[in-house]
Amino acid sequence: MVTKLPVTQLKASNFGLNSLISGNKEVCKFGYFSRISASQHKLRFKLVGAQGDKWKLNGIDTNAVQERINSWLSKTQHFLTEVTLPLVKTGHSGKPDPGNEVDTQDVEEIFLGEQNIPSSMPNGNLSLAAIVSIEQFSRMNGLTGQKMQKIFKALIPKPVYDDARNLVEYCCFRFLSRDASDLHPCLKEPAFQRLIFITMLAWENPYREKNDLHAHASRKASFQGKLVGEEAFSRIAPAISGVADRPTVHNLFKALAGDEQGISLRVWLTYIYELLKVHEGRRSYQTREYPQLSEERILCVGSSRKRPVLKWENNMAWPGKLTLTDKALYFEAVGFQGQKDAIRLDLTGHGLQVKKVKVGPFNSGLFDSGVAVSSGPGSQTWVLEFVDLGGELRRDVWHAFISEIITLHKFLSEYGPYDDDQSLFQVFGSHKGKEKATIGAVNGIARLQALQFMRKLLDDPIKLVQFSFLQNAPHGDVVFQTLAVNYWGGPLVAKVTDAGYQRAQGMSPSEEVFDIDGSAYLRKWMRSPSWDSSDSISFWKHSSIRQAVVLNKNLVVADETLVERATAICKQKYQAVEKTQATIDAAKLQGIPSNIDLIKELILPLTITARNFEKLRRWEEPHLTLSFLAFVYTIIFRNLLPYVFPMALIVLATGMLTLKGLKEQGRLGRSFGKVTIHDQPPSNTIQQIIAVKDAIRDVEHYLQNLNVTLLKLRTILLAGQPQITTEVALVLLSSATILLIVPFKYVLAFLLCDLFTRA
Repeated sequence: MVTKLPVTQLKASNFGLNSLISGNKEVCKFGYFSRISASQHKLRFKLVGAQGDKWKLNGIDTNAVQERINSWLSKTQHFLTEVTLPLVKTGHSGKPDPGNEVDTQDVEEIFLGEQNIPSSMPNGNLSLAAIVSIEQFSRMNGLTGQKMQKIFKALIPKPVYDDARNLVEYCCFRFLSRDASDLHPCLKEPAFQRLIFITMLAWENPYREKNDLHAHASRKASFQGKLVGEEAFSRIAPAISGVADRPTVHNLFKALAGDEQGISLRVWLTYIYELLKVHEGRRSYQTREYPQLSEERILCVGSSRKRPVLKWENNMAWPGKLTLTDKALYFEAVGFQGQKDAIRLDLTGHGLQVKKVKVGPFNSGLFDSGVAVSSGPGSQTWVLEFVDLGGELRRDVWHAFISEIITLHKFLSEYGPYDDDQSLFQVFGSHKGKEKATIGAVNGIARLQALQFMRKLLDDPIKLVQFSFLQNAPHGDVVFQTLAVNYWGGPLVAKVTDAGYQRAQGMSPSEEVFDIDGSAYLRKWMRSPSWDSSDSISFWKHSSIRQAVVLNKNLVVADETLVERATAICKQKYQAVEKTQATIDAAKLQGIPSNIDLIKELILPLTITARNFEKLRRWEEPHLTLSFLAFVYTIIFRNLLPYVFPMALIVLATGMLTLKGLKEQGRLGRSFGKVTIHDQPPSNTIQQIIAVKDAIRDVEHYLQNLNVTLLKLRTILLAGQPQITTEVALVLLSSATILLIVPFKYVLAFLLCDLFTRA
């Protein structure tokens, strides 16, 4: 199904980051060491006093030389301190601090002293960020920048080489391809975190602007003030193990950037810091609190005073500790005699469902902060409430956690081979596919936790975990297919040409699909109906690669991996759907009919109150009417009327504060208080015109009645009709006399009796 073209593939050399870390501590931090030959040193320095030199040693000012050397060393030490100093300050909160800015001129002096790669490229001069990235990653690869440039030039055609962005990719990706861990170990190094940020800046702007050729040395320029754009972040961040994944990297960028145009250095460092803290916390949970769960990964534990978890059962809420692993949910209820035994809900089965629900005593649905997990009709259902005294997104985050694990196992059963499938031994590394997919979900949940701690979440956290997001995204099934090929695909151990084996397996070797590095994914593993869709056939038919350097199936220089291509199509279609929905929503808020609907929604509480009072007045439910009259007459004849208005204010204030507290706990849901305009029935253009015309007629009718009422009042007040004015004046005088003679409570009791007995 896939056309395989010859591409350049590189194998990682033995000189990797581990050797750098073990060999030299300073190299571990930034990979900053010189490999300049002796001849280059000879060109750079000249021995004073050599034969034929006209200088005299006695004529040299030793103090001036010493001062100059000290100045240069001070600048060098200051810069290296900036790029290698740990970002955690002793005695502070532990959050990263980008530190002081470095002068551009100082940085230029230092890097020009160690620069091997020429700044001039066919399409322009390299920017400072590009020079730093290329040089540092070249040294971390065990080579010089000039040597890396020559190797890259020999691998690819000239048009690809002329783009400096591809050279930045090659140096960075070649180093990253040497590690296959779940979370890249170099992320713990502050200098490596900065280097990745510089690399994203270099990828975004590989060339120096023309204005900067002369002005850069005279102004302060720091990487801290720069912002990384979405395209650069989406290209570099997923290449680092555990930092991002391809399907949701654009949503991760939106969450980190917020209202800004890009991601700053401070936000980037804070994100990595929180991500590392999440992974460290998981290891501590695994070893300290849950040693018995050795076969499961502990992902998140929900239990604290400020953020309790309640399990609703038989109209009772039991607090306890909730633990999420990669296979199940565990809940340990807190009883009167301490912690009870944990109960388990398996998340690996078929038919599991998770949804947001409202919870409350007696099934009242008072609090919109619950999540229900069930395995189908008639099965056990867990109803959990997530109370958060510091926000209102905790329920949505846990809903995304549980949904991701359920969707992961659905993906494994639909796109992966069976555990006992013998064909797994025919494809090298395919037995690790299930583990790779699980790691993808586990890392996605870790990133969502880090964003939760940073308070940088999207409106729907589902968009930040790949399996749950792709489940309902357009073109998501094709992205699932590319992920399956990425996880389970590999080189064929033995060519599937044996006729007996083919008959036994019911497959043909021509029906395999291949990843960008030639990894094979067998036809018999394609059990999902999505493989036969038109989108799938079209995608795999045109999945051949262009001229590129393939380091592995996840890292391709000057081209995209299959997952990237499918994700790009998914993103375009998803944005088109969002744009269409936004247009529809905007259209609903335009025009008179929608404005009338808005008014109806705003006055809905008053309408409901008037309707219920009318039911009482008409004695539709006699017991309620009698109870109401008894309550009102008690207030009247017990002389409690002066306290009615103050008590109403107290009740109103108490209700407002109660709603505020419930809102802060996240128990009312994010949709509470929002005005909802119900959709208009579908109609064509003529029906819409008629609806607008009817709405205008109704508005004119209301305005006409209002004008008539105002004219009548004006006529009475100004004696336009003397007889009517006299009658109204006599009624007002009689009412005043009665109120002066008869106590007000008797008058009010009489009017209330008349109102409820008039019919």
